[in-house]
Formats: sequence, C-alpha cells, structure tokens
Amino acid sequence: MKRGFYTIMTAQFFSSLADNALFVAAIELLRSRGEPNWQAAALVPLFALFYVLLAPFVGAFADAKPKGHVMFLSNAIKVGGCLLMLVGVHPLLAYTLVGLGAAAYSPAKYGILTELLPPSQLVKANGWIEGLTIASIILGVLLGGQLVSPWVSTQLLAVDLPGLHTGIHHPAEAAIAALMLVYALAAWFNTRIPLTGVTPRPMPKNPLALLPDFWRCNTRLWRDRLGQISLATTTLFWGVSGNLRYIVLAWAAAALGYSTTQASSLVGVVAVGTAVGAVVASMRMRLDQATRVMPLGIAMGLLVIGMNFIDNVWVAAPFLVLLGGIGGFMVVPMNALLQHRGHNLMGSGRSIAVQNFNEQACILVLGALYSFSTASGLSAFVAITAFGVVVAGFMWLIMKWHQHNERTHPHELERLMEIARRDDLHG
Repeated sequence: MKRGFYTIMTAQFFSSLADNALFVAAIELLRSRGEPNWQAAALVPLFALFYVLLAPFVGAFADAKPKGHVMFLSNAIKVGGCLLMLVGVHPLLAYTLVGLGAAAYSPAKYGILTELLPPSQLVKANGWIEGLTIASIILGVLLGGQLVSPWVSTQLLAVDLPGLHTGIHHPAEAAIAALMLVYALAAWFNTRIPLTGVTPRPMPKNPLALLPDFWRCNTRLWRDRLGQISLATTTLFWGVSGNLRYIVLAWAAAALGYSTTQASSLVGVVAVGTAVGAVVASMRMRLDQATRVMPLGIAMGLLVIGMNFIDNVWVAAPFLVLLGGIGGFMVVPMNALLQHRGHNLMGSGRSIAVQNFNEQACILVLGALYSFSTASGLSAFVAITAFGVVVAGFMWLIMKWHQHNERTHPHELERLMEIARRDDLHG
C-alpha cells in the first residue's frame, strides 16, 4: 500500500472507536435520566440525519479540500457534540451534532482511497478499512460498556483536576469526557495524512448550486448498470446494519435479561464476524466478482429472523458471528465496486456523498420506523422479524434487477466489467 494508507487507517480506527463507545454512553445517559425507551432508539436515525440533509454539500466540500484536513475538522465537530452533552444539552440534540461530524468525515474517509489507490487494490483496501472499522465497533461498544460499568466509572469520577470543577457526576458523563480524548487522538493522526496529489475541485460560490449537481450525480449512479446494483445492495445492508446495533442491545435485554454493559459484548460479537467476513472477502474476491455475493443478502435476512428463536448466550454468540461474517463478506466487494464506479462517473467525494445519502436515508427511515414501533409498544422480537423480511425480500428484488440487466444490456455490462479489471482505465 502507498505511503499514508496506514495513517488513514489509524485515524479511521480511533474516530470510529469513539463513535461506537459514545453510542453506548449516550444510551446510558438517557436511561440514567429516566427518558422513555423510544429516545434511545431515536439515537440511530438522528445520527443519520445530517448524512441525508447535507449530502449535496459534504461530498463537494471533501473534493474541494485535502481530505486529511476535512477529517480533522469533522473530528473537531464530534468533540463539540460531546461537550454539549456535558453542559446539559439534551443528549438527542448533542448526538445529532456528532452525526454532523460523521457526515462530513465519511466522504473524505472513503474518497481518499480512490485518490490514493488503483482499482486492483480497492477491494483489499476496503477489506482493511471495513475490518478496522468493525474492529473499532467491537472495541468501541465494549469500551463504552466498560466505561459506564460501576468499577471503571468509579475510577473516572475519582479523577480530580486541581483548580477545575468539571460538573461531571454520572458514569455516562465521565465516559463521554474520556471519549473526547480518543477523538483528539484521531484528529492528531488526521494531521499526519499526506497529500494525494489530486487537484481539488473548488466549490461554487453559491452553495445552492450544488443541489442540482448532487441530484445529477445521484441519478447518474442509479442509472449506471453496475453502480445501481452495488448502490442498492450497500444501501440495504447499511440501512439494516445501522439499526441492528441497537436492536441487538434491545434483544439482549428482552431475550437474555442483559444490562447495557453485558449487551454491548453481543454487539461486539456481531462485529467480530463482520471483521472476519471482510478480511476473507478482501483476500478472495476481485472487483469484477462483486455481484456474485448478492445471495448472501437473502441468507443474512433469514438469519436476522432466526434471532427470535434464541434464548441462550452459548447459541447466540456463534449465531451472531455467522450473521456478521455473511454481512462482512457481502459488503466489502460491493462497496469497492460502488466506489470504483462513482470515482469514474463523478469523483470520489461526490460519489461517497451520494452513497451516504442513500444508505443513511435507509437508516433514517428504518430507525424512525423502529422508534415508532417501540413508542407504540411493539416488542423487539416483532421489529427483528420485520427487519429480516425486509432484508431478504429486497435483496431478492435486487438480484432479479441484476439478472434483468444481464439479459437486456449484456454488452454494456461487459464493457463496465472490463474497466473494473484494468487499472489503466480507472477514472
């Protein structure tokens, strides 16, 4: 890999580690204040809100500046969201600001890969970044669970800074303060990311001019015979995965009687499987083979439904590893194919912003439906069944869509596959 790749990976790891630990700490903060359960479920769609609202702007912003600088500014915004939680702002509102930082971070994080690497290394690079992201989810959720545990939180609350009254009196608040240091570490690594040599694309003087440009990019990617399939698949996968993190916490509480700290370990178990699947895919799959993994999406949906029949942790752990592994193996080649087509069609930052818009809109819609169902009194088991049916059903439709393309546009698909096989035709 080229110089700077591992610095990018390290920065991404620590930023994602803090994101996932903060999610657990925010849930505990809401519970400690006696807020209703639907507010904890609402953390997921609110985190996705700015991904959707600012999608036309963050992609162009990432293309207009060195992406390491964009990642640094994004982490600074996340620190600001943490500070708001500590000064008494409602956790839902403050967590939404953290989502703003994440929305600005993502186009730079993924877009820099296509600037730095040729197509032949994109699947491997995505295996690295997804593997490290999943590792950060595992460790982040575990870290968040431990930071709010009685023993660790007692140690954190006992820290006394001479001459400084922090006003921190609760375990969740102490955890959030500690996570600000992790964000700061990620920001420092952002400053070490080298320039890629790609000429920035200046933003227009009138930001509203980006709206029609964004919709043209969105339409162009959906009309591309390979872009539309990879975009549909990753949109569905991340829409469900983004909500599955909270659903596993709710399911562990309902089926196993777990606390937040205990349930966080099961979220980590899913992530272990996803990391393994991502690494295996990075070693076994090529860019032009990405569409072969679609049947795994149907299997993933059926496995989600199977969670309803598990009430023993010794069965749950290997089951969740398998569920995560299938998802990781499916998403890595599809994500790489989507990045490749987007880079060729419109530039890396804009294409990632389009991807984020669609994926986070799916998270937002599914998360809103889950929050509404929780507020209406429906159980976690019903929500899990609905999610599984959505995944399997829509994945089947996407497969049929691709099969239709193969019958009606064989020459166009072969041309696009040839571009995917050759580094000299990349963007």
